[in-house]
Order: sequence, then C-alpha cells, then structure tokens
Amino acid sequence: MHEQIEQKHEEFRETFLKIYNEISKRIVGQKEVIEGVLICLMTGGHALLEGVPGLGKTLIIRTLKEVLNLEYQRIQFTPDLMPSDITGTTIVAEDDSGNKFFEFQPGPIFANLVLADEINRSTPKTQSALLEAMQEKSVTVSGQHRPLDLPFFVMATQNPLEMEGTYPLPEAQLDRFFFKLKVEYPTLDELDLVMERTTQKEMPSVDTVCDGTQIYELEQIVREILISEDVRRYALRIVMGTHPETDDAPEETKKYVRYGSSPRGAQAIILASKVRAILNGRYNVAQEDIQSVVLPSLRHRIILSFEGEAEGINADEIIQNILEVVD
Repeated sequence: MHEQIEQKHEEFRETFLKIYNEISKRIVGQKEVIEGVLICLMTGGHALLEGVPGLGKTLIIRTLKEVLNLEYQRIQFTPDLMPSDITGTTIVAEDDSGNKFFEFQPGPIFANLVLADEINRSTPKTQSALLEAMQEKSVTVSGQHRPLDLPFFVMATQNPLEMEGTYPLPEAQLDRFFFKLKVEYPTLDELDLVMERTTQKEMPSVDTVCDGTQIYELEQIVREILISEDVRRYALRIVMGTHPETDDAPEETKKYVRYGSSPRGAQAIILASKVRAILNGRYNVAQEDIQSVVLPSLRHRIILSFEGEAEGINADEIIQNILEVVD
C-alpha cells in the first residue's frame, strides 16, 4: 500500500515538473505564477492573474494548451460583450426539407481551458455569465442545463493600472477564483532573455506531456493527501484572522479590514497546501505548506476598510501580519 502511494506521488511530481519545464521554455522567470497556475489546474480551481500588459499572461495558458493537448478558447472581454457571447445561444435552424427547429450554438465557454482576457472590461451582467460555469462546471441557456467538459479551467487577466472604463469584479466573483497571482515585471537579465526568445525566427517548441484524463487523476491524488487536525486548525486560524469581528483577530485586521475571507479561502489553502506537500516529498501537510500558499489564496478575499484604503494598506500586508501573529 505504501509503495502504491509513493508511486502515485512520484507520478504527480514528475508530471507537474514536466509541465512546468515545458512552459518555462517560453516563459522567462515567473516561477511562482507558473506554479500557481498549475496548482489551480490540479485542484479543479481557477486563476486570476494581475499584471501590466506584455508580461506573458496570455502566453502561459496558450502554452499550457499545447502541453496538455486540451481544447482552448480565448474570450476578449469588452464593454459590448454580451452573456450569450460567452455561453452560447439557441438559434432557429432549417433542415433540408425546410422544417425549422431550434439548435444550440455553444459559446467559447465550452472548452477545457478558457482565457478570460481583461475580465474587468465587461459589464457585471457579462462577468456574471462566468459565475455558474466556474462554480458548477455547467451553464444554463434557455432554461436548459448543459454540463461542461472536464477538466475545466478558467484563467482570467486584469490590468491593475488602467482603471478607466473598467468594472471591478464583485466580491462574489472574485471568491470563485482559487488563486490571485501577481505577475511582476522581469529583472534586467530576465528581460534580456525574453528579447532573445521573442525576437528570433521561431518561438521555442513545446512537447505534449499529458491529457485531460491524466489531469483528473492527478486531482484525485491531491485530495488523498492527509492533513492533521492541528495543521488544519492552523489554516483555519489564519482565515479567522482576516475577520475584524473575531476576538483573536490582530489589531491591524480590526483597524484596516472591513470583511474577511469566505470559507472558500480555507478550502483553497488546504487543497493548495496538499499539492505543496506532494511536491516537497511529504505524505501529509505541514505548516510550511500552509504558509507558502496563504497569500495567493486570500489576497483577493479581503476587503479593506476606508482607513485601510486611505493609508495605502494592501491585503498582502494584512496577511503577512496575520502569519506573524498566528501560531
């Protein structure tokens, strides 16, 4: 039994590393972002990437499509995009005999990998078209429930600088994202390597590593990882530390936070830490696994108070403070 578990974990680590290495052939640096995207994929979650244009956000998921040999669709969010442009619509069609009938034309949401590019550029009505798909892995069109093919992974991007003409994502939608990952500007050496790769005749080619069935199997391996009650409650104390109304919340939380994380934040921390445990060669989750995934799990689930915004406090600072206080 022990050998079987060890073999599963080794298979997980090898596949994860192979996918990471293939993506790294095209993406320079961005180690935490690539790892975060893969953790989301292997836990059945979705990723929100925030960064200025030109840092390779779109290229990550396009490369992932080639590495995994999955169906991919890109949705460019614009102010005039309608919900039916995402989910699809029912049209009146005609057969060879002239008989009319209703036919469903599926939208781009019917894919395994969906890039929601500049998601905050569309109206809330259109943004909400993703809610059911992300949570239920299905959509309802014209009253008919239609399941999506698995695996189903949404990667959304947004630009943190250009806010004119944008519609910030509501809290309920942000909460659907497993991780929020910050795409940082490259260093001088990394930028030099980007220029070397992108200004030559051809982009580096990548190999296909696995398919959707294998991704689903890896997701099941993650859920089998054990977590002790002490470590689980450590994760929960961190989440409770984001709520200003709780007695044990740090002073900074009480002063600068209006609302804390939902239970989905705790689910994200525990599932992501199970992936970290496998990658670190452990059979159960340790506190350091929890600590390594807290920031991307919670930063988009904390709503600052007026004081917090006025003083320029960001969610990452609140979370770091909680990590220092909670033991």
